[in-house]
Amino acid sequence: MGRGPSIAARKGAEDARRGKLFTKFIREITVAARAGGGDPKTNPRLRIALDKAFDANMTKDTAERAIKRGTGEGGADQFEEVRYEGYAPGGVAVIVDCMTDNPTRTVAEVRHAFSKNGGNLGTSGAVAYMFSRVGQIFFETNGDAALEEQILEAALEAGADDVVSEDGWTEVLSSPEGFEAVKQALGGKGLKPVQADITMRAGTMVEVPAESREAVQKLIDMLEDLDDVQKVYSNADLG
Repeated sequence: MGRGPSIAARKGAEDARRGKLFTKFIREITVAARAGGGDPKTNPRLRIALDKAFDANMTKDTAERAIKRGTGEGGADQFEEVRYEGYAPGGVAVIVDCMTDNPTRTVAEVRHAFSKNGGNLGTSGAVAYMFSRVGQIFFETNGDAALEEQILEAALEAGADDVVSEDGWTEVLSSPEGFEAVKQALGGKGLKPVQADITMRAGTMVEVPAESREAVQKLIDMLEDLDDVQKVYSNADLG
């Protein structure tokens, strides 16, 4: 199976331009609480959202206010989830997950970002088939073979689907349903990830021609900077 770019490259792309982070976390917490209730013990999506927010040093008070908004106790933020799909230059597939209280505004902003950077917005389902929803956990191992082996054994014992180590990083992949169990099992052995989430992962990556790389990166950056955009996924190998 082709793995595309290095783990470090994927990690870097995933981390790129994480501005307006708390706003995005608050929206995710609010929507997760509205969809599945305000108790993280019985709402896995909320638990994941809270873990990410607390890892980024969000206060419990801020998180609790977001939960209350979601459960109807703290105002009526009516965000809805919308997904847009399209192509960046060089045939790169892009998925844009949004939370918005005004889809008309959001689609206009997303379409503008695509058109300004030489891409085009497609129809629903245009590129989603190229991606799969997976649990993804990153560890910084810095080439420590013993640590890599420890992560491998613990992850596979917990039911992970795959473990890949390269360029100083170890990536653990699981099913979305098995993500929480794998993450907890690794944490129980004192293994703290630098990033853990349920994500959309491309089956194969597209090597972007040199002349298109800047435009592709600008498009991804512009999308990630939009207030209504939560996550941007692509199959771009930017080298």
